[in-house]
Amino acid sequence: MFNEICIYEAKPTKLDEIEVLMKEVAEFYLQQDGVIDVQYIKRTHRQKDFNAVKNGELPIRLTKNVGNVVYVLYWVLENEEAHSRVSKLGIEKFYKRWNRCLTTMPKIILGENIV
Repeated sequence: MFNEICIYEAKPTKLDEIEVLMKEVAEFYLQQDGVIDVQYIKRTHRQKDFNAVKNGELPIRLTKNVGNVVYVLYWVLENEEAHSRVSKLGIEKFYKRWNRCLTTMPKIILGENIV
């Protein structure tokens, strides 16, 4: 398996637009050969601190958007070749719309499964 984790920082004024776009992108990717799973996650909570984690406390729900909103893509593919092929198609089809919604370039982590 080959994985991509991508962290996006979205403009607070573009949340509806980016969430619609994420649904379109996920549907498009899932139709492509070699794509196993596509998940977009919106950051909605944070931990108080490490002691809160150790004590089993619930995370704190975020109640307002300050500066930007963080989203994460978790994408699983069969191999590097599928990732390269489908990434190219996605950039060609969606890049301009992504660019309008983001405050900065996404942070991308690529890698293979260990377990």
